[in-house]
Order: sequence, then C-alpha cells, then structure tokens
Amino acid sequence: MSSEGKKLFNIIILGVSFMFIFTAFQSCGNIAQTVITNLNNTDFHGSGYTSMSIIYGVLSASNLISPSLVAIVGPQFSMVVSGMFYSLYIAVFIQPATWAFYTASVLIGIAAAVLWTAQGNCLTENSDENTIGRNSGIFWALLQFSLIFGNLYIYLAWQGKTHISESDRRTVFIALTVISLVGTVLFFLIRKQEDAKAPGDDDSTNEILGESSSARNKMMRAVAAFKKSITLSFTKEMLLLSVTTAYTGLVLTFFSGVYGTCIGAVNRFGSEEKSLIGLSGIFIGVGEILGGGIFGLLSKKSRSGRNPVVMLGILVHFIAFYLIFFNMPNDAPIAPMEGTDQVAYMTPSKEVAMLCSFLLGLGDSCFNTQLLSILGFLYSEDSAPAFAIFKFVQSICAAVAYFYSNYFLLQWQLLIMVIVGFFGTITFFTVEWGAAAALAARSSDYSSI
Repeated sequence: MSSEGKKLFNIIILGVSFMFIFTAFQSCGNIAQTVITNLNNTDFHGSGYTSMSIIYGVLSASNLISPSLVAIVGPQFSMVVSGMFYSLYIAVFIQPATWAFYTASVLIGIAAAVLWTAQGNCLTENSDENTIGRNSGIFWALLQFSLIFGNLYIYLAWQGKTHISESDRRTVFIALTVISLVGTVLFFLIRKQEDAKAPGDDDSTNEILGESSSARNKMMRAVAAFKKSITLSFTKEMLLLSVTTAYTGLVLTFFSGVYGTCIGAVNRFGSEEKSLIGLSGIFIGVGEILGGGIFGLLSKKSRSGRNPVVMLGILVHFIAFYLIFFNMPNDAPIAPMEGTDQVAYMTPSKEVAMLCSFLLGLGDSCFNTQLLSILGFLYSEDSAPAFAIFKFVQSICAAVAYFYSNYFLLQWQLLIMVIVGFFGTITFFTVEWGAAAALAARSSDYSSI
C-alpha cells in the first residue's frame, strides 16, 4: 500500500473507531437524563446534566496535561486506554449507583481530553495542507454515523413507552457497552507512519510526539508539549478561534443533551415522546453526516475557502433556534418526570421538532469540519497542543452550558447560543482571511523559485 493509501486507511479506521465509541456515548448522553428521571424515585440520586457538567469541566482542565500524556505514551495507546474509560462510564448505567456514576464522570473527563488530543494528532499526521479538508470531512462524517445507529435502536426499542423499565435500561446499556469496546479495539488497526524527514529537519511535532525509548526524552517531550500549549493559547489566531470553539461547545450541549430532554418532556407528543428522542438523534446524525460528507468531498474543489461553509452553518442554526423557540414549551428543559403540558407559540409539532434536529446537525458539521480543517492547516507542526486547546475551550463551555441547563428556561438557552454564535462566526472569518492571505503568499513564494 502506498504512503497516501496508508494515510487514508488510517483516517477511515480513526473515523470508524470513533463511530463505534460515540454510537454508545452519544446515545447514552441523549437518554441519560430521561433514564435518570425514571431512577430518581429509587436509591439512585443523580442528574444527567450534572454528570455532563462534571465530564466537560474535568475534560477542560485535563486538556492542560493531555498533550504531555500523549507525548509519553503515543497517540494510538492513548486512544485505546481512553476508549476503555468510555466503556466503563456507559457500563455504570447497567446497575447505577450515585457514587459510581459521578466517579465515572470524572474519569471519562480525563479520558476524553486524552482521546481528542490524540485524535487531532493522528488526523494531522495523516494529512497535509492539500488533504486536511478532505480528511476532516471523512472523519467527521464517519464519526457522526454514531448518531444514526444508537438512536435508531432507542427509537425502535422504546416506541410507545412512557416509562423506561429496569429491563429496558439494562438491555440498552449492555449493548452500548459492547459497541464501545468494539470501537476501542479497532484503534489497534491504525498503522504508524514512517518518519520521512531528513535527519537535520526541524519538526516540532516529531520533537513533541516522536517515539523514543528514552524516559528522559519522553519527559522532555512532555514538558515541551505543555509549554507549547500555553504559548499557543495566547496567539491571536487561537484566541479568535476560541470564540467559535466556545459556540460549538454550547451547541454540543444543546443537541446532545438538552434538546432530546425537551422532546421527551412534551406531553402533547403522546406515547411517542420517549421514542422521539431516538428519532431526533437520527435526524441530527443525518445532518452531521450530510454536512461532513459534502464539505469533505468539495473541500479540494472549493476556491472560496472555509467562510461560506461557516456562514451556512450559522444561518442554518439561527433558523433551527427560531423554530425551536416557537415549537417547544419554555419549561421543557427543566420539566419534572411527569413532563410539561405547556404550549409555546404553536401546537408542538413532531415534524418541526425533527426538522430542527436535522438543522442542528447540519449546522454543527459546518462549524466542526471547518475548525478541524483550519487547526490542521495553521498548526500542522503543533497538532497535539492545538487540538488540546480546541477541546479545552469547547469542553469548558459545554460544562457551563450543562450546568445552567438545570436552571435556565429554553428561551434564555437559545439567546445565549445566538449571541455567542454571531461573534464566533465573525472571529472565524477574521482568522480564515489571514490564513488565506498566508497561503497565497506561500504559493507566490514557491512560484518565484
């Protein structure tokens, strides 16, 4: 297999592995609050929102050290170990205990930071400036198939049920745990890239993440990775992209946890309200896959850069927020176990709710594929620290959003996303214009040689 073929194979395996793991985890996140609401009349006293807030809070803090951990053990082994902790978190729901639930939330927060840092490094190692857009799209589309499979099962299994029994819960979470373990094992298929650099070449990625049997060298690389993370955090481009990244964190919280809870709380949806959570996840996944596939395949043919895709993303999201505001009761995110009988500005419509799910997924893919692409382009030699900063900002905003989701009515959650999304789009445009100018200057330099 050629070098380029091996790199594409690695990207596909990376995407498929994440697809399996997040089929389990995102399905878990979608139904966690609904399942927990059914448990809270037992000895279990936990909150899905609080758990997610802990996960993303710990994840954000752990991103300060995740580049160093990846530098010591390598990206492949980092992803394998992290995948095991994802499986552990999901397995807790088979026989829930409050202490185990929150302990697993802390552990998966650490694991997630390492997993996504290693993913960013693996994506960049197997890409160049000509293939980073395509590979980001392929990875994102494969990852988002996770929203289809798990939620399809939930939709079919829970159709017509208004209460989730202990047997239903165990069956779902045993299946999700096994799926997560399959994805973890697939990481072993990723093939290492041979170092093609000349001995005298200066490559900070190799300095930070290159393999070495020397413990001293590994520690030096770990320290260098930490210092590089701090340095990159205060660059102009990273500060501007952090606003865009913050928006993706808020949206992640909304579509992966809050919106499904809103749908499940609307009593006017009748006996379908719980199964509609799964159907909503499927439509989100269709939007994510469609966006990732289109923007990945068209990235090499597009000469207009990343800005039009991000502009499409924010317009699609604003339409979705407007429709959700009119369709969903204001108290839906914080409704009790009995649900809510309130009506917004229109009679709640299943069709509108599913359309909004699709638009949320499509808009999210616009932002994330372009963020992955521009990070891989700007920081090709410092990929691990750059992606660690990306996940740090995204996850801390997701943690904040999960926290206020316990208290804020729907209208205020939507307003926050509109404001942050508006400014995040402007800051992305600014960075992309600078990146386009740098690329044009580089091409001009090459052509003059």
